[in-house]
Amino acid sequence: MVEHATENRSVGGSIPSLGTISPLTRSEHVTEDSNHFAWTEEGKWHWIGRVGWKGRCPRCGQGPLFRGWLMVRESCPVCGLDLRFATPDDGPAFFALCLTAFPLIFFVVWLEVAYAPPWWVHLLTSIPLMVIGTLASLRPFKGWLVASQYVNRAEEAGTRNLTRKD
Repeated sequence: MVEHATENRSVGGSIPSLGTISPLTRSEHVTEDSNHFAWTEEGKWHWIGRVGWKGRCPRCGQGPLFRGWLMVRESCPVCGLDLRFATPDDGPAFFALCLTAFPLIFFVVWLEVAYAPPWWVHLLTSIPLMVIGTLASLRPFKGWLVASQYVNRAEEAGTRNLTRKD
């Protein structure tokens, strides 16, 4: 059952209750107040996983995070969040190798040990499985890392006064 946002008219407008946010829209859920995020209903870890894996803006959850395959947009077209803070660097490749490629390597080794197939079986099964599996997981991992950086306010040590205006 989906609960809909309740209204609070005492403030002079329609403000949703944070406990019943559904669905996400910019006008109702994104404010300039840094303490009001759309993820307050479901918890930040669930929010990071949901918007990160879907490639959505970490603030509003609506706008696309990527322009192209792995290029992060400069800003969200829905809420205007400046996405230039996002620096996942080699993180997506690390997670793609550790969490995707290594289990696939175990499959390839098992296939070889259990059945000893000819080389062309590996050419037709193992190599495409490794390439597709690793490349397909890069985008979700990158979205997850960008969302984590935003929600947890991650920044490089010693650079707080250079970029952030809190």
